[in-house]
Amino acid sequence: MDIRCGLLGRSLSHSYSPQIHRELGAYPYRLFELEETEIPVFLKRADWTGINVTIPYKKTVYPYMDEVSPASRRIRSVNTVIRRPDGSLYGDITDVYGFTETVRKSGVCVSGKQTLVLGSGGASAAVCAALEALNAPYTVISRRGENNYENIDKHAGARIIVNATPVGMYPKNGEAPLDLSRFPQLEGVFDLIYNPARTALILQAGALGIPAFNGLYMLVAQAARSAELFTGGKITDETVERVYNKLAQSMRNIVLIGMPGCGKSTLGAEIAALTGREFYDSDAEITRLTGRKPSEIIRADGEAAFRDTESGVLRELGKRSACVIATGGGAVLRSENYAYLRQNGVVVWLKRELDALDDTDRPLLDRAHVRELYAVRAPLYTRFADISTEITGDADVSARRVLATINEYQEGRA
Repeated sequence: MDIRCGLLGRSLSHSYSPQIHRELGAYPYRLFELEETEIPVFLKRADWTGINVTIPYKKTVYPYMDEVSPASRRIRSVNTVIRRPDGSLYGDITDVYGFTETVRKSGVCVSGKQTLVLGSGGASAAVCAALEALNAPYTVISRRGENNYENIDKHAGARIIVNATPVGMYPKNGEAPLDLSRFPQLEGVFDLIYNPARTALILQAGALGIPAFNGLYMLVAQAARSAELFTGGKITDETVERVYNKLAQSMRNIVLIGMPGCGKSTLGAEIAALTGREFYDSDAEITRLTGRKPSEIIRADGEAAFRDTESGVLRELGKRSACVIATGGGAVLRSENYAYLRQNGVVVWLKRELDALDDTDRPLLDRAHVRELYAVRAPLYTRFADISTEITGDADVSARRVLATINEYQEGRA
């Protein structure tokens, strides 16, 4: 069977779909970047047998379908198109399946629970169709209309919130569509965004002890359903889990925190070499951007000025994916850096004997008072870190120990 597939959209350079479909099937998968005026001719071409459709064309292709699934007909949107042997086009919206599977995986019961769906676009429509099938009463919140962000307090009893807006999505990391503390009965949060992995909304939920889930599993699950339509075969839940875990791990930053002079930069470069990731040292980035070393900034302008600069650098570094990031020893002193580092990263606290710390050109590392400095910072390292590991002066051994610890952590969360 000759299967030729791909993704249709306007701007696709950052798409994860080719990576996902390589894992799901052995068929060719291309990217088709087109303007809207090119779509009618493209749909008549015979050089593809199945395509996924992403924004902004999910509704654009709908009128060209010869037949659509009930879910597509309900929301008049298509994200998967199959060219049948007779040349006719069949359209489906596998986003509905993807969100349904996300809810199943989460373990959060939505049946009978009042749900707020933020946003009224195509993603929102797919979520609403899934919620109806899951017997979850919902209200759509939009910027205008009867239910909006100005009168959202009348829905303070909501128990589930789904963000189907792009608020908080890369590159506008750090934004949240609302304040979750206004919903005291909240039991679960779903954010369809997957870059960053932890949006401001998800970080809010975590701080409040509310289970929260991003959109990456939905992306993989809907792709799996598309692959089934492409091939006529069945993709197991185990395969979906494997692809999801592999993608999540490949996207995640490895962020190193710890005392000044513990070896974060050396170890970070070693980990990057072992994993094939890009490496960024926040102190080196500060020097590149300002033309001055951190020690020079501290001596000339004071520590507060340096911390301002450092936070700005960490804000930008934290937006990246699939990198190794070594931070300065005092990165944990600013509370805003918590979100910057955790939004896309697994944060590793590198622990080393205090007597082995390198104090070269480190004006804030007073050897006589290093234990007092550690006593202040240790609780902050604990708060920031997902995991911690003991290291030594052997970079290769320590790097492999860090990677083994990360693997254990990720397997425990799978």
